[in-house]
Amino acid sequence: MSTEASAVNGTAPPARSTRDLSRAAMSGWLGTAMEFMDFQLYSLAAGLVFNTIFFPDVSPAIGLIAAMATYGVGYFARIAGAFYFGRMGDTIGRKKVLFITIAMMGGSTTLIGALPTYQAIGILAPILLVLLRLVQGFGAGAEIAGATVMLVEYAPKRRRGLISSLVALGTNTGTLVATGIWAVLLAVLSDEQLQSWGWRIPFLASFVLLVFALWVRRNVKESPAFEGRDDVVDGVALDRAELKKAETAHGQSKLEAGLKQRKGRAFVLALLLRLGQAGNSGLIQTFLVGYISSTLAMDKAVATDALLIGAATGFVTVPVIGMLSDRFGRRPVYMLMSGLSVPLAFPALLMITSGSNSTLMLGMILGYNVSVLGLFAVENVTMSEMFGGRNRFTQVGVAKELGGILGVGIGPTIAAALTAATGSWWPVAVMLIVYSLITFVTAYLAPEVRDRDLSALEDAA
Repeated sequence: MSTEASAVNGTAPPARSTRDLSRAAMSGWLGTAMEFMDFQLYSLAAGLVFNTIFFPDVSPAIGLIAAMATYGVGYFARIAGAFYFGRMGDTIGRKKVLFITIAMMGGSTTLIGALPTYQAIGILAPILLVLLRLVQGFGAGAEIAGATVMLVEYAPKRRRGLISSLVALGTNTGTLVATGIWAVLLAVLSDEQLQSWGWRIPFLASFVLLVFALWVRRNVKESPAFEGRDDVVDGVALDRAELKKAETAHGQSKLEAGLKQRKGRAFVLALLLRLGQAGNSGLIQTFLVGYISSTLAMDKAVATDALLIGAATGFVTVPVIGMLSDRFGRRPVYMLMSGLSVPLAFPALLMITSGSNSTLMLGMILGYNVSVLGLFAVENVTMSEMFGGRNRFTQVGVAKELGGILGVGIGPTIAAALTAATGSWWPVAVMLIVYSLITFVTAYLAPEVRDRDLSALEDAA
């Protein structure tokens, strides 16, 4: 964190203790765990049961496409939430926004578990599902960006990659918990029980985690980098007119550097970096789960068990990759992981579609750890360091969510359509290669941002 005095308000960034850092880490971990638990609960439900519960009057292939599209619609709300809450977070601080977003996100997830089905109320059932998905997405749009920014701004310079990996571990925890719940449900309930009432259990149970997460966030202090920013006075960022009235010559020159910089290049780079990870995630964590059970007609528990083991393995993968990025830089690690994803795509799909449960699980675990978690471990810190302090929250959030729309939101729907049209899995492998190559080339073109001064108001590119 910066130790320079604030040029406008004349104060240094407030000191934060190890205990403060621990609370911020717990808050970020819990929030992202909850977001990705909700994400995985919904994505697995979309692939396993929502096609018959909310879209029962169509063929299995069309039902899967409809369920994937309903799943994807939340991502359009996420980008609106990222922009709205991101601007708020850059103006009034990270803490207040993160409290609001987790309440919206968790409340909507709980209510999904109370929805009536298509059989009970007809077309109104999928309409209500879409509405709750929109509210959930609007709140979630700024959750992971805010948690990421908060942790990176709290972290010591040489440990940002490792500490920000807690965000990725939070997503991994959420994935593990949600996948574990679904694995248990699939193991102990019949299809009839799962379709009638069992699918509601994980959504309703998420309320317990929501209450705990809200309690934790009430006790977290504001980001020291935000409070010590040159353009922040009394906890609120000055607007452009107020900045022009700044009397300190040193501060005026620093502020001008951030305000007059031509924007856009850093955002495009961050967006493309995000696209590779998000696209791979949508294909592996969402589409393939439904494809394995509906198209390959294999046991539904096989794919969820594979993700369960893959998420557990990620508790080693993620922090190691975070530490490597602290040691060698963000660009080399990004290029390594995305480079490995390209030759892995076809072998992984061959294993997944082999018909053997053990081979399928190995393919899913490898793809998940290399092509999803491997990129996500370094994504959060890189995107946060890419942007200047004045609009870091907004740009990280919008880049993440726009990449999510293009990758996780739209990708599974495209994959469902392509595999239905071709009758084969090879389009999925091609999509994995394209997403990974986009990330590799972007990392090659991007500047190295490791150890960048987060008090700077200008972007790194």
